[in-house]
Amino acid sequence: MPEGDSVYRAAAQLHQALSGQVLTAADLRVPAHATADLRGRLVLETVPRGKHLLTRFEGGVTLHTHLRMDGRWQVFPTGQRWTGGPAFQIRAVLGNERSTAVGYRLPVVELLRTAEEERAVGHLGPDLLGADWDADEARRRLLAAPERPIGEALLDQRNLAGIGNVYANELCFLAGVTPWTPVGEVAVLDRLLARARQILDANKLRNGHVTTGDTRPGRQNWVYGRSRRTCDRCGTPIRTTAHAEDRPAYWCPSCQRGPTPQ
Repeated sequence: MPEGDSVYRAAAQLHQALSGQVLTAADLRVPAHATADLRGRLVLETVPRGKHLLTRFEGGVTLHTHLRMDGRWQVFPTGQRWTGGPAFQIRAVLGNERSTAVGYRLPVVELLRTAEEERAVGHLGPDLLGADWDADEARRRLLAAPERPIGEALLDQRNLAGIGNVYANELCFLAGVTPWTPVGEVAVLDRLLARARQILDANKLRNGHVTTGDTRPGRQNWVYGRSRRTCDRCGTPIRTTAHAEDRPAYWCPSCQRGPTPQ
């Protein structure tokens, strides 16, 4: 599942390509909206909400999409051949005279009234990249289940929106705790939340989820994707196993304290 910064960039790309323009092409290739015709509507904006994308049109209509694991929006100059995948994977097309946005493998494509967007995203916790980010509320939600493993709790978008598995692992490393440490035992929870917002903000307009400050390939992360490689801090081999929903967990046995799988 993409991190919130990737979704932020996707929203920025869609906003630049479509906003302020009238749709000359629109095709939603999902059964529920196959007959919907958005052509002739002015696109107002595309905004991210956690890992969700909301494209708003005049007339109080919103297209809600979600990328999940494999979805992707790709923008092409209108008239150029689309190269993001086979045609059967296309779920949505929005185009104007200048640009065409093509949504590949989108698992969620939903039209709804703009006034009813909360039905789609109202369950989300505070958005790390939102203007209304509320660290106190995110902390309250996390501590509502103090026995829950911190790695799992960070991935729960109802607690705070925008963290995926890369950042969940990296934030645990930076906090010096294993992903299985109960939330209530994370003494630096406030610092962890501040670091989460800092990291997502730093990466929102560039490719790569850099947590080390080093953008060179292979040097961008402390533990994620580095199984059996040595920790850049202490030289201990990084370990890996599955955690929440069978996602891979990575940790340094020396730099991180707390419970680990037997």
